Amino acid sequence: MTQVAIFIGSASDDPVVGACADVLKKLGISYRYTITSAHRTPERTVELMNELEADGCQVYICAAGMAAHLAGAVAARTIKPVIGIPVAGSPIGGLDALYATVQMPSGFPVATVALNGAKNAAWLAAEIIALHDERVAGLIRAEREGYKVSISKAAAELEARHQA
Repeated sequence: MTQVAIFIGSASDDPVVGACADVLKKLGISYRYTITSAHRTPERTVELMNELEADGCQVYICAAGMAAHLAGAVAARTIKPVIGIPVAGSPIGGLDALYATVQMPSGFPVATVALNGAKNAAWLAAEIIALHDERVAGLIRAEREGYKVSISKAAAELEARHQA
């Protein structure tokens, strides 16, 4: 079963979105990572979604720049959670992608992370899966404990260097 689908609108999005796949892999969450476009390959997008829905996909992550319609096109065809990653690749710094991703009509939500926020998209997908998967919930808790330890260590080192 594919738990998460990661769709990118173009190969140029991979340097940003690859980090999303890395987080899911680290957490042992199955995913499919591929290129499909709401505008250039709409039939492929629908075919992929039909396959993934039949395979039990739980969450969609869609990344695109500029017009960024991919997440909206997916949200229009599923009742599963859709997470949008607006990719900053346009002459206006990704503001167009951000607006296109967050401005969805009522009833077709897209949870939107920050510009180029691929890691947080993966973490949000993991949290959704963790609602019904205690193994994933435990991995998220452990990772957060690790953050606490690393911050405490960094704080101690900083304080030691800057004592009056």
